[in-house]
Amino acid sequence: MIFNKVLVGLGLSVVVMQPVWAGLPDGISSGDTTSTSTVLWARSSQAGNVHFQVKDAANVIVDQSVSVTDPLVPAKLFVNQLDAGKTYTYEVTGPKGRVSTGSFKTAAAEGNHALSFGVTGDWRGELAPYPAIKNVPARELDFFIKLGDTIYADYPSPAVSAEQAQTLEEYRLKHEEVYGRHLGMNSFARLQKNVSIFSTIDDHEVQNDFAGGALASACGCFPETTGFVNQTALYSNGLQAFVEYNAIADQRYPVVGDELTDGRPDLYRSQRYGKTAGVYILDARSFRDLELDGVTDITSAAEIGGFIAQSFDAFTPATTRTMLGRKQLDRLKADLLAAQNDNIVWKFVAVPEPIQNLGVLAASDRFEGYASERSELLGFIHDNAIENVVFISADIHGTIINDLTYQRREDVLNALATVGNPLAAAQIKTSAFEITTGSVAFEPGFGDSVLALLAAVPNGDLLLAQLFAGVGVSDLQGFNNLPMEVKNAALQSLINSQLNPLGYTPVGLQDNKLIKAKLVKGSNTALFSFGWTRFDIAPDTQILKITTYGIAPYTEQNLADNSAEVIGRQPKIVSQLVVKPQL
Repeated sequence: MIFNKVLVGLGLSVVVMQPVWAGLPDGISSGDTTSTSTVLWARSSQAGNVHFQVKDAANVIVDQSVSVTDPLVPAKLFVNQLDAGKTYTYEVTGPKGRVSTGSFKTAAAEGNHALSFGVTGDWRGELAPYPAIKNVPARELDFFIKLGDTIYADYPSPAVSAEQAQTLEEYRLKHEEVYGRHLGMNSFARLQKNVSIFSTIDDHEVQNDFAGGALASACGCFPETTGFVNQTALYSNGLQAFVEYNAIADQRYPVVGDELTDGRPDLYRSQRYGKTAGVYILDARSFRDLELDGVTDITSAAEIGGFIAQSFDAFTPATTRTMLGRKQLDRLKADLLAAQNDNIVWKFVAVPEPIQNLGVLAASDRFEGYASERSELLGFIHDNAIENVVFISADIHGTIINDLTYQRREDVLNALATVGNPLAAAQIKTSAFEITTGSVAFEPGFGDSVLALLAAVPNGDLLLAQLFAGVGVSDLQGFNNLPMEVKNAALQSLINSQLNPLGYTPVGLQDNKLIKAKLVKGSNTALFSFGWTRFDIAPDTQILKITTYGIAPYTEQNLADNSAEVIGRQPKIVSQLVVKPQL
């Protein structure tokens, strides 16, 4: 929102709010596109009829209007009976006659095809207009995945100055803010009009680190004292606004007598693209259990061992803590197995939080904090020889590429019983790997966040000293002045120094003979940039190319001081990897 504040010394304080959309081309989008259907979306700044027309090369397929009664609620139209593997154009006419046009591609039918898609996550309203994604529209993608933290409801911004959005209107204003025009640029409007979108949530669509499957009374972050977090008003408001402001179908879990899932939003998506790929998009927030207390002293072997044991549910053998919820996990396992049996080449699992081992620092919120479920999922992939599985995640505000190893829960429990050390259980290599991506705009990014965490935790200063010594500087200021490539390499080495004692594989795919990968540009990390990641599959060989684009990060103050310089930054390739599939 643009705020025109009139502060009058007459006992009155008036705030006049004017939508960033007013007088501008309205935003349009398609999403949840299958081989035969799509969801069309349009943001109108005025009430009235919004008219949708869909065309193929020769005919008008759809000609229909949707009534908008509240300008804060975008219009949506479900379109079906489309043909597979086809490009359609659509035209949206607003209540006052303004016309916007876009296009989308339906998913391919049988056979091997070329496929290109992009993924990113994590953007804050005060850091708009997001130059990190301004090169997406020129890349001619088949679809794009918005992988959570699409707003920061728990951060103040120009649209909502409160520390935490509370009402449905406040959540809507947060979404309107990020999809509007700022400084003459509307990055998301340009991105979304010609590429279909898949969207899911992380935590900040509701509240930081929320666990939907926890009891509201146990969290202490919600006013309700009964029921699950996913039954609270904040969750309901946050999810309603999210569904409204994304081109996705409002799907719900059936009411079958399951208090955790009955009637809750169903964000799980499964879509195939011929024999080339299956894409599986997860909701890792709505049904997860309360996270564990994190490790505070990352040099304490006892504290680290205790955390890992708890993450494997070592002290609660009758139950298994979950991040995904049993219903969603079972759906994913069934879809992956069916894809393997049907000879689908690539299987992409988009989950907001990383599944790779990154060490114990801040691990409670990642899959590492739910190690029993992590072990079950990776063990299922490994035991069923499901090949070419690529996990894609966001949340950590940087790119890290690594293979995926796991410990079997029974081995961990046996190691605890015999030698008292969960790390004694063997790590099992799989052919699956993960790449984290983003952020579009979250400050501080991954690298700077790690530096801040190390400065705050007991004995973290020892690791900072190790980091600085490795690059010949004496303090943080000297480190910040180094080139981005040097900082990436130094922090990657520091991460590896934390992974090695835990028996985890170092960053990168070079040590896993089950994966045929070659790094062709940059490194396996992009830790000091804002950006997104592109995935391209060649039609003949089905070789996968993964390219991460980035710009130098910036702050809200940088935007205020020199907006032209910030929005003029051009995304450049910071990492590129080529992977041959197992066929």
